[in-house]
Parts: sequence; structure tokens; C-alpha cells
Amino acid sequence: MHWITIMLAFQSFNMPSEPTTRTTQPIVTGSSVLGIKYKDGVMLAADTLASYGSLARYKNIKRIEKVNNSTLIGASGEISDFQSISEMLSSIEQDDINQDDGYTKSPIEIFNYLRAVLYQRRGKGNPLWNQLLIAGYRKGQEPFLGYVDLIGTSYQENFIATGYGAYLAIPLIRERWHKDLSEDEAKKLLEECLRVLFYRDCKASNRIIISKATIDGVSISEPYEITHNWETATFDARHPTSGSDGSSW
Repeated sequence: MHWITIMLAFQSFNMPSEPTTRTTQPIVTGSSVLGIKYKDGVMLAADTLASYGSLARYKNIKRIEKVNNSTLIGASGEISDFQSISEMLSSIEQDDINQDDGYTKSPIEIFNYLRAVLYQRRGKGNPLWNQLLIAGYRKGQEPFLGYVDLIGTSYQENFIATGYGAYLAIPLIRERWHKDLSEDEAKKLLEECLRVLFYRDCKASNRIIISKATIDGVSISEPYEITHNWETATFDARHPTSGSDGSSW
């Protein structure tokens, strides 16, 4: 933990002497990120939509990034803050490379660093408006999946979802998850959850990316679209079982 203290102190010392500013609310945001452990590793999934308020403004934004060869990070919330976090992590990774000793930070070390950073920013009254999932797999260690948010709350679990996913996806995952879940089963489960979110969350999209961390390293898919069907009776205002306003609620 000593290196975390040094880096936080270094960042504070090198802050420019400019007028103090604070982000009072997120502007361009991403919706849910889902994470799940399975038999051979950890998988993250998210859509590629970034909304300007309630406007579906940017439709090809990757909210899952590679940190190093064993760690992935995914983010809900303010896109610009996630970009700042990605730059911090890139700097740490470059420092590891410059040491030229073959060592890189493990997923748990990245998790602890981000927990300290977000808690420090919360304490300064200038939080990074994100909910983060950190996923990774390093040889000789257990698959890792952790959560950190803008006030420094952190925990580790077998499956986690941010945003509306915490309400809509977690019940679906809880019903079907087991520790011997195969990669294909994990992928299909996450796709199903993202499809439900696309139906129910006005800031979600059917264009998604899937990433995984295994003993062979990390990989992030190219964006692709999941199938959907709005002909279902509960989505049809003409159907007598739908709500009086044409909704399915």
C-alpha cells in the first residue's frame, strides 16, 4: 500500500495553481456494466451508448478498457471521469514497463489503488462520478471481480452489476449462476441481461461489447448488436394486457 500513498501525494503536490472547480453533476454518462466469474475466468459486458442527459448522443463509446495483461476495468457514470481514470492507470502501467523487471500490478492492487483514489477525491468534495468494475485473472490466483464507486464504497463478489443492472440484471444472474459456469453460458447470460436492460432502460443500447480475463490474458470484443423483438404483446399498446399508457408495467 506504500506505493499508493506516494502516488496520491505526488498527484496532490503537482496540481496546477488554477481556480478550483468541481463537477456538480455528471453530463455525458454510460449506463450499466455487468461482471461475472465463470469456470475459466471473469467476464465484463456493457453497451456502447453514452447519453448527454437523456439524449442518446454517442453510440460507439467503449466503457471497458484493458489495464494490463491480467486486468480489465469497466465503468458506469461520467465518461470524462472514466477517461481520467484510464489515463491514471495507463501511467501506472507505463511505470511498470519502464522498471523492466517483468512485474505488473495485479487485479487486487489495481482495485486497492482505485479504492484509495476515489475515496480521496470524495474527501476533497470533487468525486469521480463513476461506478467501476475491476476484473482480472492472474496465474496462481483466484479470478477477481471487484466494485468501487464515487464515494469509495468497495467490495468483491462472484457477480456484480452497476446502474439499473443492479436491479434488473442481478436477479437474473442470481437464478442461473454457479461456479462451474462455462464461457459460452456466461456470455449468453450477460447478453440476455443486456437485452433486458435495452428493453427497460432508456439509456441502454443493443450495441454491446464483451470482455474476458483468463489465464491466457485479457481480450475485448469488437462492438456487436444483440437481437431484440418489440413485437412482444406486453410492448404493444393494442394488446389488452398492456398498461393503459401502452407500457408493459
